[in-house]
Amino acid sequence: MSTRRAAIAGLGLTEMSLKPGATPLTLAGQATRAALMDAGVRAADIDGLLVGTSQGVRPDRLGVAFAAQGGFGDLRLLEHIEIKGATTLAMLERARQAVEAGRARAVLCLFADAPLVKGRGAGSGYAHSGGNEGLRGLERASGVLGSVPTYALLARRWLHVTGEDPAALCAVATTQRAWARGNPLAVMREPLTEAEYFASPLIAEPLRRLDCARPVNGAAAVLVTADPGLGHPRRVLLRGSGRDHPVRRRRAGGESWFGGGARAVDDALEEAGMSRADLDTAQLYDPFSIVTLVLLAEYGLTGGLPATEFVRAGETGPVGALPLNTGGGQLSGYYLQGMTPLAEAVVQLRGEGGRRQVEGAATALVGGIGGRVDHHAAMILERAA
Repeated sequence: MSTRRAAIAGLGLTEMSLKPGATPLTLAGQATRAALMDAGVRAADIDGLLVGTSQGVRPDRLGVAFAAQGGFGDLRLLEHIEIKGATTLAMLERARQAVEAGRARAVLCLFADAPLVKGRGAGSGYAHSGGNEGLRGLERASGVLGSVPTYALLARRWLHVTGEDPAALCAVATTQRAWARGNPLAVMREPLTEAEYFASPLIAEPLRRLDCARPVNGAAAVLVTADPGLGHPRRVLLRGSGRDHPVRRRRAGGESWFGGGARAVDDALEEAGMSRADLDTAQLYDPFSIVTLVLLAEYGLTGGLPATEFVRAGETGPVGALPLNTGGGQLSGYYLQGMTPLAEAVVQLRGEGGRRQVEGAATALVGGIGGRVDHHAAMILERAA
């Protein structure tokens, strides 16, 4: 068995902007330089590059051409990976395999996006995902454009099945905002009360504006290596990973929204030799408040409590049993697909969280989902001794 141990040894983040401006290429360059500087390496030291991009066909989205655009050369690994919100952890898993097998020494995993464009709404870049044919075409003809109405259907079904009311969504949003106040990169840091939450407009019932992630123009990059002499001294080990793809069809007569995903977490924990009780923090993909509740329940992270009770009791907050999405997540922090939870996990395990730092954080679960909770990816990270 290989004794190589993959670790994240570099992290680069750009400013998260709510204004149109820089292109994905420019942002990718900024995040790359920041990651290289953080790791204390040069572009010439990188022999692997994995690129992830947001859904939708956009003329300026990144691809493998960034190898040349970013000044890299003589790469042993170069791929563009796309599993929607599970892409980041798929890149991380691929990088881990390469460096632990000795097929690469230093792999950069990169995501950049600039959906905010002058003269267009913030959600316009996502509204055409899925295409115009088949079931998606029928949905579009019925007015189901983009992810918000789709997740509104999921939320309405979940509230019906569990007997909960929309106040459950409010608890998630206010908790995430409280965390975001300690994150200087978060785009929404002002306090949020229950009254202010319910005053926010409905986008697709029962989802309000504050139930939805905030798209930003930004980028993030992480450097993965198994070379103990390369990179940042505060390394974050990649201890275990797992995947689960339920392949939902959403046709009568069976439940099509829920179930599945726990296997990804189970496999990641088993490989890491840990249990859920060993987790100091969790960073989960939260494009909508309802997803937090669904994943807490499906991943078995609440110790047997209903997910809503777990959140309302403060168990996902600073003094709770499982500090969750400690940078504000994607609701109040910033939406960079799966890079948002990964970057926050690295910050926490390095002990660089400042006001939001989870005391003694040494282990973290990072989760990513794709599509309509169709793809699940999980990674267990641990602070190196």
